Amino acid sequence: QVQLVESGGGVVQPGGSLRLSCAASGFTFSAYAMSWYRQAPGKERELVATVSAGGRTVYADSMKGRFTISRANAKNTVYLQMNSLRSEDTAVYYCNRCCNYWGQGTQVTVSS
Repeated sequence: QVQLVESGGGVVQPGGSLRLSCAASGFTFSAYAMSWYRQAPGKERELVATVSAGGRTVYADSMKGRFTISRANAKNTVYLQMNSLRSEDTAVYYCNRCCNYWGQGTQVTVSS
């Protein structure tokens, strides 16, 4: 069965960086687009970034230039490098694969 396991969250100061990882199993990883979403308290879940099976990337406007999504097909892993973090980036970050497959989420807290 499809499994997605996120890691790498934590507490970081404003301006800092974190790298999230999502280890995937149970399907042919290289054949699927993978995405990161996030959900802040009291807000709806929103798309952060997507990387296609071919490596093409798409970002939400507020993340452009600060976040980088990448994939390592040999490791069945998708990454999210987050730089210049802001307090408003505080959220639970989820890995996603079509269709409606989600990881358990990893908490990112940006606070001084």
